[in-house]
Amino acid sequence: MKIGVIADDFTGASDIALTLAEAGMRVSQFIGVPDAAADSALDAGVIALKSRTAPLADAIAASLAACDWLLAQGASQIIFKVCSTFDSTAKGNIGQVLDALADRMGVATTLVCPAFPENGRSVYQGHLFVNDVLLSQSGMQDHPLTPMTDPDLRRVLAAQSTRDVGHISAQTVAKGGEAIKSAMTATEGHLIVDAIQDSDLFDIGAAAIGAALLCGGSGIAIGLPYNFGIAPSAPAWVGVSQRGVVLSGSCSRATRAQVAAFQTLAPSYEVTAHAVIYGEADVTKIADWVMEKSTSPLVYSSADPDVVRAAQTTFGQDAAAQAIENMFAELAAVLAQRGIKRMVVAGGETSGAVVSGLGAKVLEIGPRLAAGVPVVRFGDMALALKSGNFGDTNFFAEALGKMEQSQ
Repeated sequence: MKIGVIADDFTGASDIALTLAEAGMRVSQFIGVPDAAADSALDAGVIALKSRTAPLADAIAASLAACDWLLAQGASQIIFKVCSTFDSTAKGNIGQVLDALADRMGVATTLVCPAFPENGRSVYQGHLFVNDVLLSQSGMQDHPLTPMTDPDLRRVLAAQSTRDVGHISAQTVAKGGEAIKSAMTATEGHLIVDAIQDSDLFDIGAAAIGAALLCGGSGIAIGLPYNFGIAPSAPAWVGVSQRGVVLSGSCSRATRAQVAAFQTLAPSYEVTAHAVIYGEADVTKIADWVMEKSTSPLVYSSADPDVVRAAQTTFGQDAAAQAIENMFAELAAVLAQRGIKRMVVAGGETSGAVVSGLGAKVLEIGPRLAAGVPVVRFGDMALALKSGNFGDTNFFAEALGKMEQSQ
């Protein structure tokens, strides 16, 4: 294994696994830390954790265990994969986990860059932009679990880390990999690196030759396979044509638009926090409803921010979120038993719940469905694990269709 990735959620793991696979690497996505050795033919292993919103001590312990396993498989470079919107809680967990990984590996300087230009995420003057607006104006300020109200990544990271937080400017990045490397070796701590376009990420990748630890979104991995002499190639895929379903728990603006678009094409079933907590959302009845439909339907809990805040006020933030995740986990397991073979899942926490409910341990990475979203195979099932903000308005229908196509 050449590259090892520790991802703080399930959709982020699929995102960076796709990046590495499209760059020509043989990649597997592991659900949690494996208890056995990896296939020696793997170029990269991506461990999907649910550590973004976990208690800090749990997040650190899981991340260190993942790091130790990846190093034991021979990985010479570790990436701590975080969301391209850098979202975390007010108390962490990005900075503290990154500190712990750097301490474990004896790393003095770490490049940090969540930029993903293909999906509209760029870093300029240390600030994170989503398309043409600052992160704090992008809708992420309304995220129900990890609201992001400060676009200055230096302040966000400094509040979570005991290490110095510096900055490599766009002007330095524009001078190429050697300039980035010089800036990197001139200081210690975590360095936020500006990146506006893919060429910047390739230069960052060139500067990262020999760097033991990196942190960022999937974009930070774009140029890394070249450092190992690997050429790009598209992942192969054999289509899955059996019955499908869309499960949506994300409340992002993008996902809410996708839900609205898909509702014009297919039956939909809304599950509210109130219904789940009071036992009114019967998983068996929901599964019956799904199986009665002649087209792939939608089951969703995605709601407007005001509705989400009201539920959190009534039931508590953690209780509402956990109840819905548990429902999706149970529902996914029942639907799989009844013959559903294609699942499109929206939202990082929802994706984690679904994969856990299915009992998946290793996912095979297939071709892209959209930027940052591959189709993945678990046994005879095809899954799309979509970050809430990813995909265009018609993503659900398009993903279900592409899952059926062999490549």
